[in-house]
Amino acid sequence: MREQILSNLDNPGQLEKLYRADKPTFKQAFSTLFPEHKDNVAIRFWHERLNFSNDEISWGSSKELLFVIVASFIAGLIAKLPSFFSINEEFFYPRNIGFVVFPMLTAYFARKNSLSIGKIALVTATTLAGLLFINFLPNNQNSDTLTLSCIHLLLFLWAILGFAFVGDNRSDADRRMGYLRYNGDLIVMTTLILIAGAILTGITVNLFLLIGLQIQKFYFEYFGIFGLAAAPIVGTYLTQTNPQLVGKVSPVIARIFSPLVLVMLVIYLAAIVYSGKDPYNDRDFLLIFNLLLLGVMAIIFFSVAETAKSGKANVEVWVLFLLSAITIAVNGIAISAILFRISEWGITPNRAAVLGSNALILINLLLVAGQLFRVIAKQTNVAAVGKVIAFYLPVYVIWTMIVTFLFPLIFNYK
Repeated sequence: MREQILSNLDNPGQLEKLYRADKPTFKQAFSTLFPEHKDNVAIRFWHERLNFSNDEISWGSSKELLFVIVASFIAGLIAKLPSFFSINEEFFYPRNIGFVVFPMLTAYFARKNSLSIGKIALVTATTLAGLLFINFLPNNQNSDTLTLSCIHLLLFLWAILGFAFVGDNRSDADRRMGYLRYNGDLIVMTTLILIAGAILTGITVNLFLLIGLQIQKFYFEYFGIFGLAAAPIVGTYLTQTNPQLVGKVSPVIARIFSPLVLVMLVIYLAAIVYSGKDPYNDRDFLLIFNLLLLGVMAIIFFSVAETAKSGKANVEVWVLFLLSAITIAVNGIAISAILFRISEWGITPNRAAVLGSNALILINLLLVAGQLFRVIAKQTNVAAVGKVIAFYLPVYVIWTMIVTFLFPLIFNYK
C-alpha cells in the first residue's frame, strides 16, 4: 500500500480509489509515510483529511445497512434451525456453530470488496465442502477426531473469511495485518454490544416480572439467540463504517495487556516450579498449558499488529520481544511434554494435533522474536515484524485443513 500511495501522489483519482477500497490499511500505510514526506502538498492534504476529527457516527449506505439487517436475521434463523426442524442440539451446534456467523461475515466482505464471480464460487464451494464434511462425519461423541474437526473447522471458516477480507490483495502483508487488526477491533466492538445487550435483557426481563409476566424463556430463545448471532455482524459493520469507534481503544488495550501478560507469565512459570506441577504426566495441566500458549500468541499477534500500525519502535517492542522469548520457553516445555507422552503412551489424534500446532507456533515465534530483535538493534522497522506474521498465516491454514479434513481419515474416525 505504501508503494501504491507514493506512485499515485499525482493521481488524486487513484488515491481516492485506494482509500475507498481499504480505508484502515490506507490510513495505516499513510501514517508511516507522513513523517518522511511532510513537505509534499498531497501528503499534507491527506494527513489533514485522515486526521480530521468527526464525532458523528456513520451508518453507511442504505443498501449496506439493509444487507447487515438481512444477514443478521439469516444468522439468527440458522442458529434456530434445531428448534424449527427438531434437530438434536448436541449434534447440530458443535458441528455447525461456525456456520451461524462466518458465512454472513464472508458475504459482507465479498460484497464490500466486489469479489469476482470466480472467487465467490471458490468461497461458496469451500464453505459448502466444510458444511457437508462435518455433518457427514460419524456421530460418535467419544471420537477425538470429530472434536478436532469441529474445533479446526472454525479456524478453516476464519481463513475463508480472511480470503474475502483481503480480496484481490492476497499477497499484500498490510492487508493481512489489517485482517488481524479487524479481528481485534471486532472483539472489542462485539464485547461492547454484548454488554449493552445483557443490560437491556436484564432491564426488560425484570420490568415484565414487575407486572407478573415471566418472559425469560421466550426472550432468551428468540431475542437472545438472534442478538448473539447478530452481534459480530453488527460489530463488523460498525468497525468498517466507523473505524474511529475502536481505533483508539485497541492500541490502548494492546499496550496495557502486553506488559501485564508478560509479568503474569513470568510469575506463572515461577509458580509452576514452586507448586511442583508436572505437564509431563498431568494431562489436564498440559491442556491448560497449551490454552495459555494460544492465548499469549493471540496477544502477541494483536499487539504486533497495533504496534506496526503506529510504526514506532520503543518500549512496546521490548515488551513484545521479551514476551515472545518467554513464550518460546513455554512452547518448548509444551512440546517436550507432548513428545514424552507420545513416547510413553503412543500417538493419538489429540497428541498429533497439539504437537503439530505447537511446532508451527514455535517456528512462528522464533521468526517474530528474530525480527523484533532486529527492530531493537535498529536493523529494520516494526512493519517487518508484521510481514513475518502475515506471510506465515497460510501455514496455519494448511495445518487447519489437514486436521479438519484428513485427521478423521488418517485415524479412522477414532
